[in-house]
Amino acid sequence: MLKLMGPAFIVGAWQFGPGNLVSAVQAGSLYTYDLIWVIVLSTVLMLVFADMSVRIGISSRGSVVTTIKETLGKPTGVAAGLGVFGITLCFSVGNAVGTGLGLSLVLGGNPVIWTIACSVLVVAILFTRSAYKVIEKLVLAIVALMAAAFIVTAIVTKPDWMGVAEGAVVPTVPHGVGLLIVALVGTNFSLNAAFYAGYASRERGLRPADYRDTTFADTIPGILAPGLMTALVIAAAAATLAGQGGPAGATIEQFSAVLEPVAGEIGRTIFALGFFGAALSAMIANATAGGTLLADGLGLGNQIASSRVRIGIVGVLTFGASVTILASGTSPVQLIIVAQAMTVLIAPLLGVLLVILANNRRLMGALRNHWWQNVLAAVGLVTIIAMCYQLIDTVTTMLATL
Repeated sequence: MLKLMGPAFIVGAWQFGPGNLVSAVQAGSLYTYDLIWVIVLSTVLMLVFADMSVRIGISSRGSVVTTIKETLGKPTGVAAGLGVFGITLCFSVGNAVGTGLGLSLVLGGNPVIWTIACSVLVVAILFTRSAYKVIEKLVLAIVALMAAAFIVTAIVTKPDWMGVAEGAVVPTVPHGVGLLIVALVGTNFSLNAAFYAGYASRERGLRPADYRDTTFADTIPGILAPGLMTALVIAAAAATLAGQGGPAGATIEQFSAVLEPVAGEIGRTIFALGFFGAALSAMIANATAGGTLLADGLGLGNQIASSRVRIGIVGVLTFGASVTILASGTSPVQLIIVAQAMTVLIAPLLGVLLVILANNRRLMGALRNHWWQNVLAAVGLVTIIAMCYQLIDTVTTMLATL
């Protein structure tokens, strides 16, 4: 069972990046526990779509994009590959900003310099032999570090657990939530990450006979982990920073200090290491997925060892670092929030394609969607389309006021 762990944790690490943390801190500081239900719903829907992608990956003769081309036509497959690549470019900005900010919290110095250093480190990791196995082991270790950091944070800050429970089961949409709720859904119900789960399963070499075991050993814990950690961060931010930070909510620098009264400077370091781990693991997973899906969409292969895939990987990392350098004078928190929110624009296409493939009787056989999976998938598609509308409406309103 332990040997099956890996693919979904890569997907989860992609979800739980700096954008997730930033939006969670803002959610807790602005609206206390009111938005935890968004995380609960998003995590359930993410699990449904990641499971679909895993089943497609282990049932197909080729990659997910290749299967789309064979089933729905080449243009649709190319659009899917380019769509995921576009989303990874948005995520790359938050990841690049996050790695630099995280290390500057730990070691001091210029965050932009740390961003460049981390980008070079990730390139070195991705260009090693047996890169996928190295990535899996590294991401699993970082996820364990993050889990420890944020569990400690939640325990020490002593949130109102009754308030947490109420916020998890009673849906409320506070006035003026705007892009924040879009960013929360975009990071926790990440259809591009779910889409990549099929690729990770194929890289691991999973077969239909492995499906049941990998579901319990990898898919469920790998997807639940980032959802749980996000909820803990919201709870801790609500307990310590409610009403602080002005109209935009608290900043990461403010939140990194929540453990100082109890643990001194080591408390700030614990959080900063967790934040850096979230950014680094997301940077690795995001760049890997972007390069893979771009090459596959263009018919250039989908193996990480391929030079064409690696060119795409370097392209994603370069884009994130370049935007970080050019926008170094702007607020890193707002830059991350906007970048995360933009990812929902392409997500509906990916969700529809996964549902169509998962219901294809010839392709899926015994692993075809059941009725209840289609019901939850429909809820997921309605949710992500609603977030697209919210994003467009918010941006339109902002432009009208300029």
